Amino acid sequence: MATTTMVVSPLATQPSPKNKRRLFAEARQSSLQKLSVIFDHGNKSGNGGETTWCFSQVKGTLEDDVTEADLISCVEFNHDGELLATGDKGGRVVIFQRDPASKQCVPKKGEYNVYSTFQSHEPEFDYLKSLEIEEKINKIRWLKRKNQAHFLLSTNDKTIKLWKVSERDKRVTGYNTREEGGRMRHPSRVTQLRVPTVRPAELMVEASPRRIFANAHTYHINSISLNSDQETYLSADDLRINLWHLEITDQSFNIVDIKPANMEELTEVITAAEFHPTECNLFVYSSSKGTIRLCDMRAAALCDRHAKLFEEPEDPHARSFFSEIISSISDVKLSNSGRYMMSRDYLGLKVWDLRMETKPVETYPVHEYLRSKLCSLYENDCIFDKFECCWSGDDQRLMTGSYNGFFRIFERGGAGGGAGGGAGAGVARRGELTLEASREAAARPRQPLRARRVAATAKRKKDEIGVDCLDFNKKILHTAWHPHESIIAVAATNNLFIFQDKF
Repeated sequence: MATTTMVVSPLATQPSPKNKRRLFAEARQSSLQKLSVIFDHGNKSGNGGETTWCFSQVKGTLEDDVTEADLISCVEFNHDGELLATGDKGGRVVIFQRDPASKQCVPKKGEYNVYSTFQSHEPEFDYLKSLEIEEKINKIRWLKRKNQAHFLLSTNDKTIKLWKVSERDKRVTGYNTREEGGRMRHPSRVTQLRVPTVRPAELMVEASPRRIFANAHTYHINSISLNSDQETYLSADDLRINLWHLEITDQSFNIVDIKPANMEELTEVITAAEFHPTECNLFVYSSSKGTIRLCDMRAAALCDRHAKLFEEPEDPHARSFFSEIISSISDVKLSNSGRYMMSRDYLGLKVWDLRMETKPVETYPVHEYLRSKLCSLYENDCIFDKFECCWSGDDQRLMTGSYNGFFRIFERGGAGGGAGGGAGAGVARRGELTLEASREAAARPRQPLRARRVAATAKRKKDEIGVDCLDFNKKILHTAWHPHESIIAVAATNNLFIFQDKF
């Protein structure tokens, strides 16, 4: 049977004027919705960040009387952001848990409640060297969760501990050889055998040390970093980096050793070290001379030769007495994707592409206005402060701290990045924010944070603060960013401030 093909004229398929208007209206509405999404995203991550970041919570007392032991020394989210851990100078670790109700409400809230508190380290004394070992927690690193329990590493200057944090909400009753109070029962009183039963009980969170890694560092530990294989980790002090296995406490491998035969020839020290997030054979470490070395453990057992050296050439005209001090890198963090690396020196942030060692691809001035105050900062030792830095979960924003309770957030690709990022120190550019962790913010819960500006010159505007008015005792050294959401944790002396984007 022959088939016939029916050809339809294009004119015959054109809609009527009424349908044309309807289709046009639908297309216009769709375009407006797309534009709205674009602008909303821009407001959250970029220029409009000034109106979207708001105060969520503050942990710790806001009183002026603060003891040294209560000062927070590290902050760290776990891999899904459900837990947030802080360590302090008193050797305590406090773990906060995300409030389940805060995730269900609209809009979401970044609220955390105390989950567990335990004493991680105690003060010790090295009798051979007549040296006191502080209990201060230098770093906390979470292991990825494999079962119902959580595991984390914490370290002070000398000893690293692996902690297991687990819940217990059931109890066993009906023992044959024990009374209900726990006292042993005499065998003559056991007349019949019972099957013990498991009953619900009040929730208890227990923290117990599973491993103690000690006696491997002569100098103070400044970094620990988990490998992507989740079986090994590294620990770094001023002159050496050791590789550990999580199951072996009495043995570690020395993978970097920069100690010279004659200590008088020492010219630099290790300041930070971190494993690559996906490549288990790669790690980086920074030095006090402003350099970063990328090492490959496949090349040799002792990584005394780096695979790449990241160093920015120094401008000879800008060299001064303080050049070497302010170029010292206090923190280095690899991006979550593993392609970029961020380093923090005293005055700014630099973003490096791992495929280009010659210069950073982005530069962000943090407090360039302090360059004229370096002499007084040297006299009060503030120039030696070690500021940390962190990436957002999508690697598009950077955060680090400053003085006067200020912390900085930079959007990558904003006008503040690039090789010319040092100009206009007192001018806020597109894509960068200066916010303050203060009592004023705590008094206005869930209200937009007011952007702060510092005047670089004697002439200042009404909403600016002069450099001479900055409080250098209120320093933000430790910050953390939620791995998936716009929630940040900022440590300000003994207080932990939690801020969130209005989503």
